[in-house]
Amino acid sequence: MDTQLLDNAIRRVNDFPKPGILFYDITSLLTCPKAFGAVIEEMYLRYKDAGFDAVAAIESRGFIFGAPLAERLGIPLVLIRKKGKLPGEVYSQSYALEYGTAELEVHKADVKKGDSFIIVDDLIATGGTVDATRKLLEKAGAKASEVFGVIGLPELNYQKVLSPMKITTLINYDGK
Repeated sequence: MDTQLLDNAIRRVNDFPKPGILFYDITSLLTCPKAFGAVIEEMYLRYKDAGFDAVAAIESRGFIFGAPLAERLGIPLVLIRKKGKLPGEVYSQSYALEYGTAELEVHKADVKKGDSFIIVDDLIATGGTVDATRKLLEKAGAKASEVFGVIGLPELNYQKVLSPMKITTLINYDGK
């Protein structure tokens, strides 16, 4: 994997979404077909023999990477959405944010008891959203043993929150 290609394709935005935050914007990576294709190919090569039953993709940028992975692996894509975005019966999981709480949901019908999932998102920072996704899948009787993120911010200690999950990121940045 050419990490320089990825690094060059990822836009940095200072003071977004609030002062003091350096935002790593993957939308610029999506405008570079060579970089986007390299990410999808790397994911496929890493997971083609892993034996996952489904991909859980986190709203919204996780959908972009999770969908082609699920299609190439020939397994279901299960969407993890913010509260109130899914019709029908859902499992819900609250989690803490820096200033408050949020809630994720998944359709009950989409998660099969005993299924093995890989969780996909664009960026892993503190690990809170991924951890909430893992708990959400566990409520449904499934298991998530791995997480994939294009970008990782390991200095924010997501490893501690997500242990013992296997964590794969293609490029890591200082999270400060």
